[in-house]
Amino acid sequence: MPGDTVTVFLGGDVMLGRGVDQILPHPGDPALRESYVRDARAYVGLAEEANGLIPRPVPFRWPWGVALPELDAAAPDVRVINLETSVTRDGDFAPDKGVHYRMSPGNLPCLAAVRPDVCALANNHVLDFGRLGLEETLDCLAGAALRTAGAGRDAVAAGRPAVVPLATGGRLLVFSLGTASSGIPDDWAAGEDRSGVAFVEGPSAGAAAAFAGRLRQSKRPGDIAVVSVHWGANWGYGVDRAEIAFAHALVDAGVDIVHGHSSHHPRPLEAYRGRLVLYGCGDLVDDYEGIGGHEGYRDDLRLLYLVSVEPDSGRLTGVRMVPLQARRMRLEHATPEDTRWLCDVLDRHGRQFGSRVDAGPDGTLTLRPLRATWPV
Repeated sequence: MPGDTVTVFLGGDVMLGRGVDQILPHPGDPALRESYVRDARAYVGLAEEANGLIPRPVPFRWPWGVALPELDAAAPDVRVINLETSVTRDGDFAPDKGVHYRMSPGNLPCLAAVRPDVCALANNHVLDFGRLGLEETLDCLAGAALRTAGAGRDAVAAGRPAVVPLATGGRLLVFSLGTASSGIPDDWAAGEDRSGVAFVEGPSAGAAAAFAGRLRQSKRPGDIAVVSVHWGANWGYGVDRAEIAFAHALVDAGVDIVHGHSSHHPRPLEAYRGRLVLYGCGDLVDDYEGIGGHEGYRDDLRLLYLVSVEPDSGRLTGVRMVPLQARRMRLEHATPEDTRWLCDVLDRHGRQFGSRVDAGPDGTLTLRPLRATWPV
């Protein structure tokens, strides 16, 4: 019956800068200050060497590819992504950083094409062009009527949740946090009179307790709370014990979904006390094709996470994942062979959390607990 569940689409890192920005209709300045690459168009060349020519300019919908009809068919109630790109022509390159991401404000229709209800911003690229770049990013997203969380003109604004009304009468609250382990510099933290991100030095008990106080002030009966957290290393399936404890503490405090990201590939999932913890969604859109060094993790494989919860309690009722593959800077359906590979990897590494991942005949993956019902 309609209203029995609330379904949330959770996307991993969306990096529309650098090479992706260059193939869109209004590319910005391609200049980079990386050790080996000084022009963003070089990343387009790497992708073309790997998978074939990319027409330029591409339509704004191009990078999303088949993700758009898949999401339209799933019809989630809310769409949440981690936007790991500044939206600016302003500002200077942040010092002491090896990689900088920005997209031209003229290409904002590409982001709007996926119709995000919330863009999480507490990550290690949103201030790549300083506080002037952040200010323009916030202005551009607000001008496009896109809700944000995790960054703001002061600490209060950065810590404030994005609020999405639900047809059930409740609300979905999205908080966004970024940790030092993901590469966020300490001085990016928002302050009383300083813009920045909602920064957490480490996934500690104290940080969880501080967040719990904020959650109590915001969450009302019938609300569903999501914490979108940028944490951990880019590669690997092992999950730090401190991150596991932090995720569990968030759930114990009343969080219904922990939306973890930063890793460039999908990491294990857990159903803890009937709530979902994603330890790493992996990238969703980026310009990484043709870059060598970590091929064994298959970072070309991406997932759309469709998470269903009870509207009155936030209790998890199901997780469906749609496997995709990035080719020519566009998302395509993953092959059956790649889908099985990804299923096996997530299933194997998820067993430490009491979770199993199954592949269905429709080409999607589902999460199920080892027990017959979700734990409570």
